[in-house]
Amino acid sequence: MKKRASKVLREEEGTLCCCEYVNRHGERSHVAACCCDCEDVDDACDRFLKREAQKPESMSKIAEILTDRIRVPWLWGGARKVDLSIIPPLVLLPALLHLAALHFLLGLVVLTVLPGLVLWYYYFTHHKKGRTLFFLSLALFSLGYMYYLFITEVLPGGDVSQLQVAIVTIGVILTLVALGHTKREPGIVRANPECVDSTVTYYSPAADREPGLNGGRQEVAMTVTNRAGSSEQEEGAKLKESNRRNWCTACRVAFPPRAGHCRICGVCVLRHDHHCVWINSCVGQANHRSFLLTLVLFLSTSLYGISLVLRSVCPKQHLFTALLYCPGVYNQYSTALCFTCAWYSSIVTGGLLHLLLVQVINISYNVTEREARTALRDKTAHSTYWGLVVDTGIHSRGLRGNWEEFMTMGEKCSPSLCAPADLV
Repeated sequence: MKKRASKVLREEEGTLCCCEYVNRHGERSHVAACCCDCEDVDDACDRFLKREAQKPESMSKIAEILTDRIRVPWLWGGARKVDLSIIPPLVLLPALLHLAALHFLLGLVVLTVLPGLVLWYYYFTHHKKGRTLFFLSLALFSLGYMYYLFITEVLPGGDVSQLQVAIVTIGVILTLVALGHTKREPGIVRANPECVDSTVTYYSPAADREPGLNGGRQEVAMTVTNRAGSSEQEEGAKLKESNRRNWCTACRVAFPPRAGHCRICGVCVLRHDHHCVWINSCVGQANHRSFLLTLVLFLSTSLYGISLVLRSVCPKQHLFTALLYCPGVYNQYSTALCFTCAWYSSIVTGGLLHLLLVQVINISYNVTEREARTALRDKTAHSTYWGLVVDTGIHSRGLRGNWEEFMTMGEKCSPSLCAPADLV
């Protein structure tokens, strides 16, 4: 009966027009009826006007209603949901940048408060372990809006050549292409993992699961000859300990060494480095190289664009001092806006430069960000330069060997190159 009901629902969804959708109650609805039957919203507004205390569940119910009803018309399958977290950057970023261009004191306040708000929201969402499109929306809109201002404000001044505009345009396009490739697949551990980042792997089924559920193949944690004097209890204890190490209870899969479970994405990722909020995805074995390429392309384009803007609005100042001292830049609103955007881009570039530096150092020592945090927490690694360099001494093969492994590790996830792992 359940299969038949779901089939009927799919057939019904297939006949939806571009403005119709099936709401959270399973009922057919229309985007024009977004303000109908809003008892929870009416009750909250009534309590606010009467200065009465809100119910504990009022805000969560209102958020569910808004999330379900704010949709955009779509040609196939009815209206699509709009994630509310993508809206604030589209509204706040242009408003704050235009406000900051009015006076240098306003610019100082805005460019100080804006990074603080972003960091606060990051720690808030990181603590809740929830997915959000806020940071991805902020990154994409910042890139697009800076390019728009470059074309509309800097280019008409005549200080930028067509070749320089072409270089910036190509940089933006390549950055978006690399970002799209990064978001495709981080290297998720499947139920029967065939892609391993190491030639020696230790697998074992869960202690309370049947071996047949693990792909019809029983995998053991260690196959060695019985050592003299070892008891069955010791072997059983070792097996249980290996089960706990190599089995993810959330995903119900056995994962290879250096893989990790992401509580935000809800999946296990091969050679899990970290969950990046700026791409709303994990960075793992399959997309780590493209993630590094995205950072390099973005930073190169950003630095080149900032230099062109500063040469346009502050032609008499040296490039390295123009950000700190640019007399007369606030005499015209257009130059003040370009100068403010250059400062904003410099703040973003500085943060991503730190991220790129950490990535390069970790790759040089063959340490993932997840392994570095775990080693620092357990005090099992050597840390120098204020925690930038973390050496666990486990996987390192030397500088050249580490970079060779990093540049070729994505090929191990290719079906044609993925060989069965050796069991020891």
